[in-house]
Amino acid sequence: MAREAPTLSSVYPRDTVQPLGPSGNSASPESDEDNDVFLPDGIQPQASSFLKELPSYRTVQRRRSTVLESRERLLRSRFMKSSYGGSKQGFLDERADDSQPLREYAISIQQKRKIREIQNAQTKRTTGWVQWKENWKSCRKLADDTKELLYTMQLWRKDIRSIEGTKSRANSSGKFGSGVQSYFMFLRFLVLLNFVMFVLMFGFVTLPIAISRNTVFNSSHVVSYASDIAPECTKYKAAIEGLGYFHKYIFDLLSGTGFLEWTYLFYGYYTVEAINFKDHRYNIPLAYLLVTFAYLILSLLWIVKRSVEGFKQSLVSDEDRFQSYCNKIFAGWDFCITDESTAALKHNSLQYELKTDLEEERIRQKIAERTRAETCRIYLLRIFLNFIVVTVLAISFYCIYRTSIFSQEFGKQTFPGADMLNLVVEYLPSIVITIANFITPIIFKIIVNFEDYTPAFEIRCTLMRCVFVRLANIGVLLITLWTRITYCVFGICSLCGYNHDTYPCWESRVGQEMYKLMIFDFIIISAVTIFVEFPRKLLVQHCSFKPLQWWGLQTFEIPQNVLEIVYGQTICWIGTFYCPLLPAIATVKYFIIFYIKKIGLMKNCIPSPKPFRASSSNFFFLLVLLIGLILACIPVGTGIAYMRSSKACGPFVAFNTSWDIIGYTVNRMPPGLQKIFNGITSEAFAVPFFVLICLILFYFIALAGAHKRVVMQLRKQLALEGRDKLFLIRKLAELQTSMSKMPTTQSSTFDLKTNQTLQYLHPQKLQADVHV
Repeated sequence: MAREAPTLSSVYPRDTVQPLGPSGNSASPESDEDNDVFLPDGIQPQASSFLKELPSYRTVQRRRSTVLESRERLLRSRFMKSSYGGSKQGFLDERADDSQPLREYAISIQQKRKIREIQNAQTKRTTGWVQWKENWKSCRKLADDTKELLYTMQLWRKDIRSIEGTKSRANSSGKFGSGVQSYFMFLRFLVLLNFVMFVLMFGFVTLPIAISRNTVFNSSHVVSYASDIAPECTKYKAAIEGLGYFHKYIFDLLSGTGFLEWTYLFYGYYTVEAINFKDHRYNIPLAYLLVTFAYLILSLLWIVKRSVEGFKQSLVSDEDRFQSYCNKIFAGWDFCITDESTAALKHNSLQYELKTDLEEERIRQKIAERTRAETCRIYLLRIFLNFIVVTVLAISFYCIYRTSIFSQEFGKQTFPGADMLNLVVEYLPSIVITIANFITPIIFKIIVNFEDYTPAFEIRCTLMRCVFVRLANIGVLLITLWTRITYCVFGICSLCGYNHDTYPCWESRVGQEMYKLMIFDFIIISAVTIFVEFPRKLLVQHCSFKPLQWWGLQTFEIPQNVLEIVYGQTICWIGTFYCPLLPAIATVKYFIIFYIKKIGLMKNCIPSPKPFRASSSNFFFLLVLLIGLILACIPVGTGIAYMRSSKACGPFVAFNTSWDIIGYTVNRMPPGLQKIFNGITSEAFAVPFFVLICLILFYFIALAGAHKRVVMQLRKQLALEGRDKLFLIRKLAELQTSMSKMPTTQSSTFDLKTNQTLQYLHPQKLQADVHV
């Protein structure tokens, strides 16, 4: 005769299996004292059934009963397994649903050992689907542990966390906040991105060529030229000299010429068609082109992924200000923090975010209180100031254009014995670009102070204006380079398709220009921190001269600093095709810049008087970086698809353009693969694919609009229901007070009428609103 399955109280007495509180102690039984949170001040709590009808009370009661029932089912199943040796599959299913460790149950040690023995015995005998589920759970746990380990090993994790709440040594009264912290996180992202780009280019292009040139693993390389190329096009001799003066090597190191021109650093050194590893043939031109596409696509996907995360945070923080205050005040603290210093950092972070919200709320209220005359005055002033901005941009572009023309006319002339003058002439476009990049942000910062924008919009506006200056400067320089490369006199370009007399290996020359921009940008950033910011701090602190005191200590200008690294990263994207090891230089550059900026921040800067939100700034930083990536794709794509490749150097000497390697590779494929590839790249496939993408995009836009409307309706409904609940609680409190003064018979009649009223108010509907 089967015995009845025991209940929780029969297996383990209720006094030993009480639910645990937050501190690990047994929770106390319910009492009427818990209801005083619903009463207004001055009203004593009374035992009543009215408050038990509230949705919040029902939710707590339902959650508590659900926890007790799940524990009772679990213990009943364990008792069945230990007493009757039932199905092990059911035990594992019950155990899989329980996420609480066994040590947290208030049971005896003998009972814990019994359950542990059954669990270990079941683990050894599981097979099939159950074993697969256990393995999958183990893999997920391993993945979570790996993510946690990688998070603890994250580059500069402690340094970046300390920046947010660290007091300035120049002025100990303030803290830098999350905005400055977001800049250093952005810098860390660029270090990782450039390192991945370097690994791709080095692993698939540089390393195989280095192995083949040294005949490692019985490898060899093949160099071939097209048969129809004129001999004049293949003449290329790098400017390599013997032993010379030490300063000559310094100039070569700064300009990328001389001994550096014929190294793995530049495009011209990779004049290899294929590498033979025993029976395998490695196509270097195809690998070179595919790696270029890979690092551009990888950068795009990585930036878009981080932008989506920042965009979500921006939507959450900007959607509802009242909700933001509630989240920070009531749910902003991390109760897992046990370290005192970490708690201080978290406190400073919350304080800074609340100051940012209040500052934006103050400006928003000021804008709402403007009169019509003040609004007209502001808009007229902004129109005038934007006209000044356009004038500054035009002057900057004109100066760069004239400098490029001067460099084009006199760049061919060299002055014997005047190495410094030759270096200045070579660096003249970079010098003018750097001066424009340094002066225009200062002008824009002064202008934006008079436009009366919010702190977040000030950063965005300044960034966009500076973006036009810096990225347009790079565009002017590249246009000048293309003009000089394709500039032909007396039909000199008819043989090779480019000016082979002046630029026999024009790709290496473009790589040298990008290399010089990268090096010069690093020198300027370091020099400004050491020779401008630090002396400024000393003069302001130790000199009482009034103009210096009016100048004041420096604040950490986030737009300017972000634009510096975006400018450098754009140069890296453009130059990697022509200078394959440029990502390695960029990685080292940003690694050093991190410590230079951190030391300059701690020693020389004071916190900005205008706090701003970090979530929207992170998204906007990535948006500016995305603009730089799009700009970088234009010259790289032009050089690959339209410019005639050099016939004297590089992996594409046997092709008219770099893109021709794709057609050459496709033609050597089997006929079936050729048809598939030609079909994918044909217009018959491209047009329907584009239409399908547009339809999918339209669907998601419509779906997002519908979701937004539903969210707005639910918010309105939730606000109305909240008012109803507040009104109901007040009425219940008043009626509870009056009920205590009634006789007993009238009180029972009053309870019946009140319950009928609560049922009329649809408690199920109120309960559902809690879930919403």
